[in-house]
Amino acid sequence: MKFDIISLFPDFFDSPFACGVLRTAIEREIIEIKITNPRDYAENGTVDDYQFGGGAGMVMKPEPLIKAVNHVTSTNSLLVALTPQGNRLEQALVRKLTAHQHIIIMCGRYKGMDERVRHVLKPFEISIGDYVLSGGEIGALVLIEAIARLLPGTLGNKDSATSDSFEENLLAPAIYTRPRTYKRRSVPHVLRSGNHKLISRWRRKDAVTKTLTRRPDLFSCATYKKGDLAILLEVLNGKKS
Repeated sequence: MKFDIISLFPDFFDSPFACGVLRTAIEREIIEIKITNPRDYAENGTVDDYQFGGGAGMVMKPEPLIKAVNHVTSTNSLLVALTPQGNRLEQALVRKLTAHQHIIIMCGRYKGMDERVRHVLKPFEISIGDYVLSGGEIGALVLIEAIARLLPGTLGNKDSATSDSFEENLLAPAIYTRPRTYKRRSVPHVLRSGNHKLISRWRRKDAVTKTLTRRPDLFSCATYKKGDLAILLEVLNGKKS
């Protein structure tokens, strides 16, 4: 999969793409990433200007952005704009985005982009959450890593992705490693039993319990399996494993 990032700060991405999952995906040629600076398409290097109507903050000019996007656009490109008014980024949307072979991500800066960019280019708009950042670069990293880790070959074990939180709109169950006891807190016995059927049920119940108590909003969209009703009743009745 190919990603083109439109950003005024290409150097921002040097470190993130040089470590972890993203480095692995790049080295294995699972993803290809190119960064284009709108400043290269601006007259006299000017990429922002004052707002019409007054107000604090500079606005990114439409001409450099649109020229930069057009330069990297191909027939099958999906153009994404990171904006608070966009579709909320959730795991179901991430899975859908993996079907695209080429994604262009526009990173806004300053007060934002001239509204005519949206009208002319008609991007697919995505929001990574209800908070404010100084630019779209962090959002671009979030989006690319979320997609890359679902692509075959990125993770050493494909189950690492399918067992994560939000894959079924349930939070992931608790996980443990050595030592068996730490500060008088022991690993649950069932996880050391070797009984994979009981372990699977314990993990499912813990995931249901966590979701019900911490993120009940996810329950209406959760993917349920055979036996989940009995587990849910146990959780609601406060029955321990």
